[in-house]
Amino acid sequence: MLSRPKPGESEADLLRFQNQFLAAKASPGVKIVKKADKRRGDVGSGNDERPLLQHNRDVVTLDDFPDVPPLLTPAPPKKSKFKSARVHFDEDPEEQLDHSDQHITAVFSKIIEHDTSAASVTMPVFTGYPFPRVFHRSEIKTEARSAPGKKSIFAQKIAAKRAATVAQASNPAFDEAEQTNIEKATPEAGFPLEALDTQFHGDEKDTPAGSVHRQWSRIVTGKGLGSLAGEQEAQNIHKENLRRLQSMSQEQILEEQNRLLAQIDPSLLAFLKSQCDTKTTQDEEGKMEHERPGKLTHPEMQPKPQYEEETVKAPLLQKPEMGEESDTEGSLRTAPGTRMDYTDLPVKPQKEWLHMDNVEFEKLQWMKDLPELRQKKTKKGMQARFSLKGELVPPDKDLPTYLGLHHHGEEAERAGYSLQELFHLSRSQVIQQRTLALQVLGHVVQKAKAGEFASLLTGSVLRVLLDAGFLFLLRFSLDDPVDNVIAATVHALHALLVSPDDEEYLDKTFSWYQGMTVYPFISNNEDEKETEDEDDWDEQTLTQKALERKSKDENKPDPEVAQYDVVKGLLKTRILHRMRYILEVMRPVPLVVLEILDILTRIARHSTEACSWILDCPRLVEMVIREFIPTQWNPRVAEPGQLLTSLHRVPCATAMKLIRVLASGGRNAAARLLSKFEMKSRLSRFVAEDPKDLSLRIEEAIKMNTEAFRLWAVAAGYGQACDLFRDLYPVLMKMVPSLSQLVGNFQENNSVFELSVQQAAAMVTLLTQVTQTAGCRAELQAQLSRNDPEGGDQIPPPSVTWNQVSGFRPIIETQLKGCLKQISQLDTWQTLQPLTTAYVLYMAVYYSNCNQQPSVNPIDSLEEVEHLTSVVLLPLLSQPAMQHLWEMLRPCSTLCNPLTCSPTPEYIPSIVSLSCTGGKPPMSLAGPKSPFPFLTALLVLINGITTVHKGLIGKYDSILDVKDVKDYLLQSWTVGLPSITSSSAWLLRHEYHFQYHVLLLARKMADTSPDYSRHASLHHSVAMVLLSRLLPGSEHLAHQLLLGLAFNAKLIPEGKAGGPEAADFSDLLHLSSKAKLTQPSSAAALTPLPSRGALLQEAYQHLPLIQACYLTHFVYLEPALVRSRNVYEGRTHLIQSMLLPEVRGPILPSDWPFLPLVNVYNKVTGAETRWAVLSSLPVDLVNTVTRNLQWVLLLETWRAKVLQSISAAAKLARLMCVFLTGSDLFLEGPVHCYTAALLSLYCHSKVLDSLNLDAPLPGLASFHDLYMNLLEQFEGVSFGDPLFGVFVLLPLQRRFSVQLRMAVFGEHVSTLRALGVPLQQFPVPLEQYLSPLEDNLNLLRQYFHTLITGTLRQNWCPVLYVVAVAHVNGFIFSQDSTTQEADMVRKSMLQKTWLLTDEVLKQHLLYYKLPNKDNPMGFDVYEQLPAIRLKYLHTVTKKDPSV
Repeated sequence: MLSRPKPGESEADLLRFQNQFLAAKASPGVKIVKKADKRRGDVGSGNDERPLLQHNRDVVTLDDFPDVPPLLTPAPPKKSKFKSARVHFDEDPEEQLDHSDQHITAVFSKIIEHDTSAASVTMPVFTGYPFPRVFHRSEIKTEARSAPGKKSIFAQKIAAKRAATVAQASNPAFDEAEQTNIEKATPEAGFPLEALDTQFHGDEKDTPAGSVHRQWSRIVTGKGLGSLAGEQEAQNIHKENLRRLQSMSQEQILEEQNRLLAQIDPSLLAFLKSQCDTKTTQDEEGKMEHERPGKLTHPEMQPKPQYEEETVKAPLLQKPEMGEESDTEGSLRTAPGTRMDYTDLPVKPQKEWLHMDNVEFEKLQWMKDLPELRQKKTKKGMQARFSLKGELVPPDKDLPTYLGLHHHGEEAERAGYSLQELFHLSRSQVIQQRTLALQVLGHVVQKAKAGEFASLLTGSVLRVLLDAGFLFLLRFSLDDPVDNVIAATVHALHALLVSPDDEEYLDKTFSWYQGMTVYPFISNNEDEKETEDEDDWDEQTLTQKALERKSKDENKPDPEVAQYDVVKGLLKTRILHRMRYILEVMRPVPLVVLEILDILTRIARHSTEACSWILDCPRLVEMVIREFIPTQWNPRVAEPGQLLTSLHRVPCATAMKLIRVLASGGRNAAARLLSKFEMKSRLSRFVAEDPKDLSLRIEEAIKMNTEAFRLWAVAAGYGQACDLFRDLYPVLMKMVPSLSQLVGNFQENNSVFELSVQQAAAMVTLLTQVTQTAGCRAELQAQLSRNDPEGGDQIPPPSVTWNQVSGFRPIIETQLKGCLKQISQLDTWQTLQPLTTAYVLYMAVYYSNCNQQPSVNPIDSLEEVEHLTSVVLLPLLSQPAMQHLWEMLRPCSTLCNPLTCSPTPEYIPSIVSLSCTGGKPPMSLAGPKSPFPFLTALLVLINGITTVHKGLIGKYDSILDVKDVKDYLLQSWTVGLPSITSSSAWLLRHEYHFQYHVLLLARKMADTSPDYSRHASLHHSVAMVLLSRLLPGSEHLAHQLLLGLAFNAKLIPEGKAGGPEAADFSDLLHLSSKAKLTQPSSAAALTPLPSRGALLQEAYQHLPLIQACYLTHFVYLEPALVRSRNVYEGRTHLIQSMLLPEVRGPILPSDWPFLPLVNVYNKVTGAETRWAVLSSLPVDLVNTVTRNLQWVLLLETWRAKVLQSISAAAKLARLMCVFLTGSDLFLEGPVHCYTAALLSLYCHSKVLDSLNLDAPLPGLASFHDLYMNLLEQFEGVSFGDPLFGVFVLLPLQRRFSVQLRMAVFGEHVSTLRALGVPLQQFPVPLEQYLSPLEDNLNLLRQYFHTLITGTLRQNWCPVLYVVAVAHVNGFIFSQDSTTQEADMVRKSMLQKTWLLTDEVLKQHLLYYKLPNKDNPMGFDVYEQLPAIRLKYLHTVTKKDPSV
């Protein structure tokens, strides 16, 4: 074997290796194959000689050029230091150019002469002139229409001359000599073209498919071969095609056409058809011109072809589907009107005009008249269009074009602009267009929120806008440098976010009971809502959850955050910084300033976090205070007729309101505003001076003074700004007495008077908050004296003393008497009601804190209370006008009228609003005729007085006897709860305050009045329902209801008035139709079960223990309870914020009566999951479950309607926790007895009919999983307990899921051995398990298998034995038409049954008749099979059954 060359060997060694290789004659390892050149004619020849070409064509070869292209990059490529920073593609552009570059040899290596063998050589025509005549284009008078594509003028003249020559050739009078010359020049001229014209250019109706109607080809033009020879070649090809078509039949033409259509690419086919259409149009034009030879018309001035007009106008001609009939005729009638010609032009173009020789009609469509509107109504919705004022334009309304509503291409005949067109216009480069579009969008949003489009449009306008990115369109437009665009954007954003009605009603309710505390405007519509365990709702967990939610929002993109909360999305876009820049630098007009301040106020109402964002924005709050709450300004702004061109350096009430809302966000924010931003000096400026003396317009001055008092009241609600009260005490003592003038100066429908009433109410609210703060001084002073004075955590007492606030009480009491005298004057009373409410609340706060002050003589305080009762309150309650207020409770109630608080059609969860359907009419809770604010304040005062002086309780018993009050309470708790939204929560909270104080008065009446029992049941039912309805922030009220009302024996008179005996009598009435549960084999039932009456009597006696049990399990609400107690008790030094917690639902779950049992189940199962198996149950566990069952039994018997909101399936699932908690809890005597009593109630026919196990249950992922756990527990620890067995059998009814039955007869088949519930003790009718017959083949197989194998026996499981026998019997004897598989299965079962050796089972399966609990077997049997069954049995078994 030859060796390979090695490194270091010389060239002589390589030659030596070559000689050795050749001498050995060995085959080479690589074989070189020279591929044939495709451009050469003979591939098989091995020599290099070129083959002779056909027709001896001349071939030019470039032998000096190499065959292989040389390298184009002889040097290494240059490297750029910027190359790494560029965008990289898959291949370097330089290399890509090298690959695509062609060497010159690839172009010139082979040049072949064009084949001209078929072309004839024409001789010049003899003319007799010495030289040939020179052609001049001016001699051609007519011009033929140019072919597609651009041609020079000379080429156009040549084409026109050729056309004229052909026309002369067809003329019989043509000169013979010239005709001869033409025939010599073109031999094909003798072809009978006239005959072809006659044959292929006849009427189109008689033309067969596939025929050709032209003298030239529509596809092959010969354009690339030259002007003369190319067209001639194309004409030859066309004539050959015509000859072939003449020789083919019609069927052959169609067959060939279909074959070509199947083979040609669709895109190529579309191109060919377009070429065909173009040629057809040109032919028609040529024909029209040929028909009018005497008229000279410019070819470009002919009317546009119809198909082109249809293409341009197609969208305008499309109409929606007609409601009753087709509109094809109308479309055909409208189509000719859409064509455009010279008559449609307002100015006719002349031929001499420059560049007007070619009129482009498609570009002049906008100049023609609009098509007429269709008047027919359609079933299909049409696109909404809006006017420039944001109004919806009806689709059939014909508006004039000068209104500017027709500048759009889509549906040009309709007036108005769609949302898509407005969006497009808002991004225009023209400032006026951007401004106009944003203004229209703002008007549309404003009208949509007002509900003007609810009945006219399908869907929500706001939702469509937000989904299209309207929010970020506004945010982008806000960055525009043009003032007009910014003004329009701010207006649109104001319309989207701010609701003036919301602010109006929040200002109105500021002086109500707990009116300063409001719910945050934060959306709870997040996509990911985590279900938190109730046991973990402590302060630390809530803080941690809030931090986690905040970090998630920071990591999410802005659009995703804006989807569930618009304000959060805007805050992430740094909108606050842009607002500050607009106010500080651009200094817009007053309207834009006010709208920006409103937007900032709306953002501040969002949450405490949003308030912090505003306060932390650099220079924003400082600029607002400096520019819009100045202490000095130009007094000319108050001159009448003075036009306010700028709001900067002018006091603005809206800015003061913004500061007040920021202070409501938290006590820290209020402290920062008072200290860092120096709001105390500004409060002094606008409080100390009378509004009439301020250099402002009177309305603005009153609003400014009102907002200053409200801001001060908020600060006083935190125990702050008390030193300011001490400084302005003389001013207040002068201003408060002057409020009495409002009563005498009443003016109806006077806006200034109404503003003055709001100002007076704000002033009294300030005194109320200061009085509460002064009432806390004694407590803080006592704590300070008991503890180390130097302690850092000790809260210092406020600087205001009780003596400083007690002087206002006589003045306000006098003014209260004056206002109450106007209660009979309806108009005056409605206007003065806010001020009267504030007076009453002040008196309530004063007397609730008076008895706690060491400086007050208790005897004097009692005398004052008695005087107030006898002189003011009792005469008030006896007035006829009070009866009118009681009558207005139900018409104005939100609970009695749930539709009044339903969300608006444009309600968007991501934009929180208080708006309701229909607004807030006068007859609503927040309307001017509502009695709730005054009556609530009156009850607060009465409860405060009766707390101080218990001897006065009996004097107010007439309130509970008012018929309208009782009717209102009865209707309020029997109707369903309205859906919890932002608007309903705000209203319901105020109505719950009224109900709570009615019940609080009833509690005091129950302790003192012997005749109270007639109201007890009503008040207890209202208390129980209210307990399950109270919203977050009212935990203190819920705690008071649990302490004094829910478990109060005096409110449950049935326990002493024969209630237990009535329950026993009810059970006796049902004894004949339903057996009583007994447990003879249970360890818990060694003695007979007590009656339900005895159990109720025991539960009634244990009410204090039941109350203690429930209070223990509500301990997770302790942090929220402390915050709520501080607010309701007025402990201002401990209040952290005026914003309430978020509303995600009521405080307590709807099934709260079962809460201790659920908590115990979670605790025990959690301990067992952590491998801490409980060997024995603690005593408190048994007592807890017993107390829970006692309370539920008491409610189910005497307050059944209270638990109607809990479904029967949820109740059954909660009771199953008794068996799942521990291994032997259900065997405990008390637990067993109360569970059996509740089960007997839940097995009533009405309850069973309402049982739905397929519906979702609160707190459960699925009932199937719970039932699987129950089966496992039954297999392990049931000991065959019949009570446990009934709970296992209940879900196996025929109407429930087949999966539950298959689980028992499948993987848990061992339970059949222990389900020994006797038929006589089973409380559910067997018909619930037997009807209709089972149709699931797998379950029927399992029934049959358990029966024949002995797994299911009558003495082991009587109930399911009857069920299995009944369904198998009905299946095997069924002769209904069914599938082949089912028919084979039932025949197989019948044959196997006939062959059974167990005669008893065989008789049961064959002779089953009907279920019967009185029969020991559980069913009746036939003595003899019916004839039809006997015949069918004989047919299947092929034997005589009688044998």
